[in-house]
Amino acid sequence: MPPSATPAYVRFADGVEQEQPNEQQLIDETVESMARVNRFMFEKNRHAIRDAHAKSHGVLRGELHIYPDLPAHLAQGLFREARVYPVILRLSSAPGAINPDTHWAVKGLAVKIIGVEGRKFLPEQADEVTQDFLMVNDTVIPTGDIKSYHDLQLRQEKIMLHTPPVVQNLLTEAGTLANQALEAVGIKKEVPLIAPPHPKNNILGETYTTLGALRFGEYVAKISVAPLSDNVRALAGQQVDIKEPEGWSQLVQEFFRAQGAEYELRAQLSTDLQTMPVEDGSVDWPQDQSPYQPLGRLVIPAQESFSPARRVFADDQLSFNPFHCLPEHQPLGSINRVRIKAYERSTAYRHHMNAQPRVEPRDISQLPD
Repeated sequence: MPPSATPAYVRFADGVEQEQPNEQQLIDETVESMARVNRFMFEKNRHAIRDAHAKSHGVLRGELHIYPDLPAHLAQGLFREARVYPVILRLSSAPGAINPDTHWAVKGLAVKIIGVEGRKFLPEQADEVTQDFLMVNDTVIPTGDIKSYHDLQLRQEKIMLHTPPVVQNLLTEAGTLANQALEAVGIKKEVPLIAPPHPKNNILGETYTTLGALRFGEYVAKISVAPLSDNVRALAGQQVDIKEPEGWSQLVQEFFRAQGAEYELRAQLSTDLQTMPVEDGSVDWPQDQSPYQPLGRLVIPAQESFSPARRVFADDQLSFNPFHCLPEHQPLGSINRVRIKAYERSTAYRHHMNAQPRVEPRDISQLPD
């Protein structure tokens, strides 16, 4: 292919998504299991928390600068024109529990972009002006389809609700079980061992990617955020020794009190649904076949990243939902289709039990200092 040639990117159309066998039943059973765990965690904490990514490590104010003159295949949806949007970013750990930071876990980055015009995908939020992207520090989700996710969720519930606390403390992350815990409950053969990706890496030097594929206007893609400025690029792969229960939030606070940072928002477009599938999120899309391409910069100034007011606002009032989006960025695949019901059920329960309003910001000034 000549250097100037544009690859043949997969077009979004009917048939890109394929309903899985018994999908609706599996989704309903998964969501009910998650709701039972939510109720269990409420009774344990007497406070409702997210069923995934419950623990915040930092809540940041910044701006998304969309690059000018993007090529046509990238100038899609939100990225059609060069603009600057205010953003709220939340760093987190994956478990649906408030664990000490000495427990290694998958890390998450949620990005809420404010001022996005156009009707949104969810009818009940059609008139909001925000767009969410939810990412983790990996390029795959090991339980990448509804059947494997359903099976793991029910096994997780079995361990969470029916084992002693001493065994539960051996859980290292949502979906990851220490060998001792598996042996203690006699179900080692039933539960896959999923290692957290590079668990000791500095959270600020990580690259984050959407769970599974999403629509990218006329195409199909994954979205990623990677370190861009020299100070966070220097942290990529840096090993850290977290010894305190709040070690990650302390690290983030110390960094942003002294300096700002820049990250790059990127897209990887699918060129082949066989090697870059939509319905199996456990497949790593080969970057030699389709590299990530830059869309814009996230510019984050120095700030207090975890004040009490900001933490409460993010944990109890804000919601981040992959389906809170423009239709041009609709999440795809069965692993995402289960999230439509799961996120809404969890969010409604959390806000109801905590007696907190559900806030969808219309202006960055709503984020407390």
